[in-house]
Amino acid sequence: MDKTIKEVFMKAIFLICACISIASVIMICLFMFANGVPAIREIGPIKFLFGTVWRPNQDIYGIGPMIIGSIYVTAGAMIVGVPIGLLMAVFLAKYCPKKLYAVMKPMVNLMAGIPSIIYGFFGLVVIIPAISDMFGSSGKGILAASILLGMMILPTIINTAESAIRAVPQSYFEGALALGATKERSIFKTIIPAAKSGVLAGIILGMGRAIGETMAVVMVAGNQPVIPENILSGTRTLTSNIVLEMAYATGLHRRCLIATAVVLFVFVLLINVCFSILNKKKEA
Repeated sequence: MDKTIKEVFMKAIFLICACISIASVIMICLFMFANGVPAIREIGPIKFLFGTVWRPNQDIYGIGPMIIGSIYVTAGAMIVGVPIGLLMAVFLAKYCPKKLYAVMKPMVNLMAGIPSIIYGFFGLVVIIPAISDMFGSSGKGILAASILLGMMILPTIINTAESAIRAVPQSYFEGALALGATKERSIFKTIIPAAKSGVLAGIILGMGRAIGETMAVVMVAGNQPVIPENILSGTRTLTSNIVLEMAYATGLHRRCLIATAVVLFVFVLLINVCFSILNKKKEA
């Protein structure tokens, strides 16, 4: 009887925790959409989303440059982070000696625990001067932000992809070798395709980290609310726009910043849906 009571009690606790989590997400969504959608409607969806001028002191709110800046920075981070992260995951899962693994794995996990502000300082003192010396520019811009974010998403991609690769049955690998394939071909033609769901999940999580990162990007991107001309140009992302102006924003300005968060939320949601559809098509 006591055991039954304990089970019922624990089920109730788990149910309450699950409901609290769901309710928290719903409340956040309601707050954002309740404050952001009216602002978008007041300004006009076309003007708000595709406008190229952001001047709060003149009640001109166009987040087009921030959307483009976010896309450029995120795409650059994925170009930097995904190949390195995937190859590192393959190395840790299939090539790394045990003694070396005991050192490298904690270092990868340590990267995930480094605060964003530390990455930002690293970008200021290492990445920006290097870009400045190489190209003769100020150093702050899309390239610096992409490199820095590419470093920041590595732990997410590496850990998720490695777990997915290790989850593939060893018989797949041994069967490919038995058919005459090389070790590298067995890994990239058999193991990774079998682990594609986990690998894609790591890429999605890394992309979410890149899109949502704020402090490090603020420190290295230049924060200019204009459409960038090239990868060396300064830019401002959606998250940077919110954090830079929310402290003093009031009225319509504040609601427009919340609307910016709504656009960011929808942007991330669309990316997840697209990846899910792509994954299902590949499985079919």
